[in-house]
Amino acid sequence: MISNQTLQNTIEGLKGITRIDLCVMDTEGKVLASTFTDTEDYESAVVPFVESPADSQVIQGYQFFKIFDEHQLEYILMANGGSEDVYMVGKIAAFQIQNLLVAYKERFDKDNFIKNLLLDNLLLVDIYNRAKKLHIDTEVRRVILIVETSREKDTGMLESVRVLLGSKTKDFITAVDEKNIIVVKELAANEGYKEMEQVAKNILEMLQSEGEEDVHVAYGTIVNDIKEVSKSYKEAKLALDVGKIFFNEKDIIAYNTLGIGRLIYQLPIPLCKMFIREIFGGKSPDDFDEETLTTINKFFENSLNVSETSRQLYIHRNTLVYRLDKLQKSTGLDLRVFEDAITFKIALMVVKYMKYMETLEY
Repeated sequence: MISNQTLQNTIEGLKGITRIDLCVMDTEGKVLASTFTDTEDYESAVVPFVESPADSQVIQGYQFFKIFDEHQLEYILMANGGSEDVYMVGKIAAFQIQNLLVAYKERFDKDNFIKNLLLDNLLLVDIYNRAKKLHIDTEVRRVILIVETSREKDTGMLESVRVLLGSKTKDFITAVDEKNIIVVKELAANEGYKEMEQVAKNILEMLQSEGEEDVHVAYGTIVNDIKEVSKSYKEAKLALDVGKIFFNEKDIIAYNTLGIGRLIYQLPIPLCKMFIREIFGGKSPDDFDEETLTTINKFFENSLNVSETSRQLYIHRNTLVYRLDKLQKSTGLDLRVFEDAITFKIALMVVKYMKYMETLEY
């Protein structure tokens, strides 16, 4: 369960303090981590030691120790020397690795619980029973963040996020697929969406500084009970998808800022096609030239203000009015009329949604 790299780091740290060489083997004598070479000379001694009833033994000038995971023998530790001091260092090293086993097993159990919680794989009664056994608070404020990267994640990326959030927090960092990191963030009573936006920004900047490209962070709404965590997760997933369609210029997107895009995303495609036919007839906004599209977008950006739009486009007011009149003749919609403007804006968003869904089919 513990990676060989973690074992290597542990015994190297102990050697740095004690100056005593250490080696960790599996129960068949295979070396997993070591601070010295020529360990193969002692591998043959491991099997007899494993079969013996002793928990520790001196063999060929080395101290051997058994390390158990509960009642299952997991590792054999070898310490260089047969003195009392070496014995004490060996016992300390064995105790340290034993504690690592407990910590990693607890993390694994909690990680499994959190994954099943996110995916709605648990009955309500199981949620509270397992949370109690794992010493996880059930009635605290939490929110889910999803961090999506362009490449497959690795353990280093997960650890980077853990370090950023702090090891002493009650947050959970896990993953349910190849590219997304999921953060179950616990919030204090005085923390809200402003703080969540800052957390998302910190994660984004940290990953970008480590060379990650095309990183997106999305988060759901704040929930007050552990049974609602899956709801926040589904919201974060929806925010990630909707953000790619309607807010592709943003790297951070919150579920509660999706607006009408959230509704459009849930429309069936046949209904969308029918709506577009009704609004544009046989045409599509894709048929508009670049000048018309720029005018439309700038007009919406300026809240249908003719004077401000013409100023920002560096054109005369009458030129803008002419373009809007021309658009009205071709579509039957006058963007200077609020109701028509809303209809046109929604139609543009629906077309954007349809084009995105088409790309997913290929």
